[in-house]
Amino acid sequence: GSLALVFALARISLVAVLLWGLAFNVSEVRGNSMRPGIEDGDRILVDHLSFWLGEVERGDVVVMRYPLDPSLDYIKRVVGLPGDSITIRGGMVSVNGELLDEPYVSEADPHTHLATTVEADTYFVLGDNRLRSSDSREFGFVPRELLRGKVDVRIWPPRRVGLIP
Repeated sequence: GSLALVFALARISLVAVLLWGLAFNVSEVRGNSMRPGIEDGDRILVDHLSFWLGEVERGDVVVMRYPLDPSLDYIKRVVGLPGDSITIRGGMVSVNGELLDEPYVSEADPHTHLATTVEADTYFVLGDNRLRSSDSREFGFVPRELLRGKVDVRIWPPRRVGLIP
């Protein structure tokens, strides 16, 4: 009777928690490469399902494995998709000849001069804090299999809870 119902609800709850844990996890940001939108110590919700169910889009903030040491996770913004032509000159980023509007970047990097085309099944990523970011300018394109998940929400600290710009 009621005991069986309690056990059934407990099993359903356990399965729901396990599935949620597979789809999402909370991660603490280390470093300032994504300032001012994401700060050192912020806790973010990483969505592991979005890239299985849909495509990576320009502007997505992603948690990825660092290409030079896949045991480390980095957080970056996707700027270039496979086949895109990327140009960085005078602190301005153009994709396929169109200047990107990047309100999330606090200070541009006037020193980088780069022109490249993103290879198949890879992405070009940049930190929002361009002067203090290790990103595709340094380590090159990021293979799709190194993308761990998409980040849309900050859950800590309380004064900064909300959507990532």
